[in-house]
Amino acid sequence: MIATGRNLVIACLLVGSMAASAKAAGALAVGTCGAYGFAYDYTRGAAASRAALEKCAGECKVVPVTRACGAIAIDGTNACGPHGYAVARRLGQAQNTALRQCYEYGGKECVIRAWACDAKG
Repeated sequence: MIATGRNLVIACLLVGSMAASAKAAGALAVGTCGAYGFAYDYTRGAAASRAALEKCAGECKVVPVTRACGAIAIDGTNACGPHGYAVARRLGQAQNTALRQCYEYGGKECVIRAWACDAKG
């Protein structure tokens, strides 16, 4: 069967969308005293989690970031104090929620410490 121009375009779009969705796993690792790690655009969630943990110093909690963005906020005057983190479809939403959590937990001058988005975030 010979591919027509239209069939070729459809095939290219399908292959492109499969490649994008194949790399839609990410993770954020959150630790104490501003420690963090992140990994994005991995093919598997477990691999992203391992990579994020490897970049995070100390005991860290993994937060999956799949087709989304993640952000970590810390108190700029006390990195070992209050912090917040969030995952959302849009970067601004993740950052706002992380900042709000930091303030809710007692932060005085909360700032975004790190953020990452995967292929679809």
